[in-house]
Amino acid sequence: MPKPRAQQVSVSDTPFYHVISRCVRRTFLCGEDRSTGQSYEHRRLWIEERIRLLASVFAIDVAAYAVMSNHYHVVVKINPDEVVHWNNDDVLERWCCLHKGPPLVQRYQRGDELIPAEIRRVVQYADTFRERLANLSWFMKCLNEPVARRANKEDNCTGHFWESRFKSQALDTEEAVLSCMAYVDLNPVRAAIAPTPETSEHTSIKERIAPQFDLAEAIQSQTAQHALNNFTVPLKPLLGFEGVIRKGFQRGILFGFEDYLTLVDCTGRIAREDKRGAIEENMLPILKRLNLDPDRWCERATQFETTYNDYRCHRRRAA
Repeated sequence: MPKPRAQQVSVSDTPFYHVISRCVRRTFLCGEDRSTGQSYEHRRLWIEERIRLLASVFAIDVAAYAVMSNHYHVVVKINPDEVVHWNNDDVLERWCCLHKGPPLVQRYQRGDELIPAEIRRVVQYADTFRERLANLSWFMKCLNEPVARRANKEDNCTGHFWESRFKSQALDTEEAVLSCMAYVDLNPVRAAIAPTPETSEHTSIKERIAPQFDLAEAIQSQTAQHALNNFTVPLKPLLGFEGVIRKGFQRGILFGFEDYLTLVDCTGRIAREDKRGAIEENMLPILKRLNLDPDRWCERATQFETTYNDYRCHRRRAA
């Protein structure tokens, strides 16, 4: 018998989860309808952008994702301690960029004069929204519902778009996290959609290694695109690879990025009877294909974090 969602997600035991949502339509989430020839490929970008937007609003980091023709995968890390440091105004602003918000909260944000009882009620709303912004179920609700409404409007129909709410799998060890991330990043290769991980569109591994990725411009362009309800959301980077174990708090993944690329490349070369695709054996190793220099990558990764933090500080000063 399936367990209730509250029993499946326990952040105190593990912060990492593998989440899957599957489409119920014959025409699928993306891809091409063979009967009509109509293409739905543009919907992949809907999912990808929504995942990255919500990760920037919620106290949830994205470690890996892949958007396929009739389903998508996301590997997330929930950070409940992060919301503790957000003040009530930050919480209300984040929540109301996704939802209209109660009338009382709207009055508070406009600067209307409120009586003490109303102020206390606003604080209660903030406490409720703070919990939701570190909740996986609310993250998935805010991801799937807008996509379903948008797809139904495009298809001029009503009814269920997703097969079910979502399926989640706890990743309780570093080995589980890495193997799941590799599985997600290799989905297009296994489906014979792409020959290599670096050519897999709408995946986290493509985002991590795309050579044309301009950090400052990407952050600014994404920020401009994701202005919701007068709130501009800076793009949060994908969860980083920290490489080594150190004392104190560690936010990222305890593995080196080059080692992870090698792991994905080696795993992708293993042919499976139940999968159509695999990386060809005669291909060069991924590090040689990418011409990835360790020093250059380290500098680039550092610049990404610095650029993101500088832009976020600039936005706060401007506000």
